[in-house]
Amino acid sequence: MYDQFYGFSGRPFQLAPDPEFYFESLTHRKALSYLGYGLAQGEGFIVITGEVGAGKSTLAAHLVASIDRQRLSVGQIVTSRLDAGELVRVAAQAFGVAQAGGFDKAAALASLEQYLQNEARAGRRTLLIVDEAQNLAVAALEELRMLSNFHLGAHPLLQILLLGQPEFRATVNSPGLEQLRQRVIATHHLDAMEVEEVGAYVEHRLTHVGWTGRPAFAPGVYARLAEASGCVPRRINQLVNRLLLLGEVEHADTIDLDMLDEVIADLAGDADDDSIAPPHPVEFRHDHAETHAPAPDSSAQAGGMMEAMSRELAARDEQIAELQAAVMELAEMREAPVAEHAPAIDHAPLMTTITELTHRIEALETRTTDQNEAIRHVLTMLIEWLEGENASARAA
Repeated sequence: MYDQFYGFSGRPFQLAPDPEFYFESLTHRKALSYLGYGLAQGEGFIVITGEVGAGKSTLAAHLVASIDRQRLSVGQIVTSRLDAGELVRVAAQAFGVAQAGGFDKAAALASLEQYLQNEARAGRRTLLIVDEAQNLAVAALEELRMLSNFHLGAHPLLQILLLGQPEFRATVNSPGLEQLRQRVIATHHLDAMEVEEVGAYVEHRLTHVGWTGRPAFAPGVYARLAEASGCVPRRINQLVNRLLLLGEVEHADTIDLDMLDEVIADLAGDADDDSIAPPHPVEFRHDHAETHAPAPDSSAQAGGMMEAMSRELAARDEQIAELQAAVMELAEMREAPVAEHAPAIDHAPLMTTITELTHRIEALETRTTDQNEAIRHVLTMLIEWLEGENASARAA
């Protein structure tokens, strides 16, 4: 592999989060400041959001690696779509709590509370890190809020760090989570890196595995890399990983723009996405793991995703048609002709109807937005599956 060809001690651009490669960009430095402030409070919720691949998990891994375990105990969970009871059990397991009464919710709560009290008596605070929090339903988030109610006297026993994709901000702001919002003491959105930070990021990771200047990077490569990746760390890793593989194949001591454009074109072809047009400009809309094991029922999964997408599109079209009908009904009521000498009309019923229709329109707009979000989610799943299939085919 290229690490041997270039004399590296390891592979510096793996996609999995690794605190040893943590790079403190401006946005990560801001996030750490908010984290530090939040942790100093010792209670409530800290919320960090960011796009896929922006470095949320790496930030959390860096935090865990740098804390004093004699003063702070940490449990970590990565959520799928857990219900409230499952979330309590997973949280208990994250702290290694043995549950003599089995894995029911009541036993998990009792064991977790006892653990938190023991940690507090030993002089340690407790932090629960919940990654991929955008997958949690409102009921599960409310269960987390209830966990934050645990106290030993006036001393809060559990602090919670929530990491999620940008849509999680809308979830937190939903009407049913007012009490949770009141307990959020620090929040930060993890943006992409600055353009001028991309070269430093690449060289930081290379230096960590013993890079001494081979391969060199030709002028303009870092700027083009920033453009193609959107300055998102995981996308940079994906591109540079492929770039170094190409460098090994071509026995290149210098990485130039032609090689980078070749890699960008290859990735665009792999994605089979018309919105990615090599070599200029390139827009990477979805991240994916470097390789995926082929699923035994992959065709069924693809068919299921396509059916789900069709259902979502049909539902959206239905909502749009209903909205258009409501608007036309409202317009007709407003524009209805009135006889020149007609007696005075009581407009109160008309205004009531207009108000009701306005509320219907607002509700339909909200539902249409939800349908668009669902469609985007299905499309993301489908693209990730297709990319995984392409990666598996190449590996074979």
